Amino acid sequence: MAEFSTLRSQVGARAAEIDAGLRAHMNKVYGTMSVGMLITALASWAIAGLATTTDPALATAQMNNGTMLTGLGVALYTSPLKWVVMLAPLGMIFGFGAVMQRASASGAQLFFYLFATLIGVSLSSIFIFYTTFSIVQTFLVTAIAFAGLSLYGYTTKKDISGWGSFLVMGVIGLLVAMVINWFLQSPAMMYAISMLGVLIFAGLTAYDTQNIKTSYLAHAHHGDQEWLDKSAIHGALSLYLDFLNMFQFLLFFMGSSE
Repeated sequence: MAEFSTLRSQVGARAAEIDAGLRAHMNKVYGTMSVGMLITALASWAIAGLATTTDPALATAQMNNGTMLTGLGVALYTSPLKWVVMLAPLGMIFGFGAVMQRASASGAQLFFYLFATLIGVSLSSIFIFYTTFSIVQTFLVTAIAFAGLSLYGYTTKKDISGWGSFLVMGVIGLLVAMVINWFLQSPAMMYAISMLGVLIFAGLTAYDTQNIKTSYLAHAHHGDQEWLDKSAIHGALSLYLDFLNMFQFLLFFMGSSE
């Protein structure tokens, strides 16, 4: 009987240790993602923030609220560098897997922050097309929705791993539709794409959160801290992309044009 009590106590202590580790792991995921979002916002504002010049040549970039592209923004958007800015983040996403395998956890984290910076630069154009108020408003709505969806993915007892294949197919379908609409320029099609985009990335937010949790629980007993650190960075990237895409699709509905 005493042995049984000891065993039960050990099991309980181990379960409590795993729970504490899971909370610390999720805090690191959300913390890394939040830093990435902050870097993105700052990088975007650095390119399309308050103007320091009234050069008439920049008049076409001027917005109704008195802001326009900065000098750095003009240099990027009026030169071939704009293609580098647009395509570099895509290349980094494809290269992230190799970085996760070969680099240290700190190196992978640095790579993620560099990616967030480039995303911010490429997203700076939204300050040209939308008012700052509507951007902030959409960001707050996205943050509230993201928090609720991620909380659902973390707390639900339902296994939603089956959503993965359907959501991935949905993302592929979105990409194909967006390429087609690049040529068609159909507002109705863009409306449908944006609506589906919000739903798909809302689902991915819950799915990725549960996947991060289950991956930790499956590997926590191995005690490989380097793997766990890299897993947190990978999870932060997944949730970062979910948030960012949901924000952009919601901006189509909520954003006020300049």
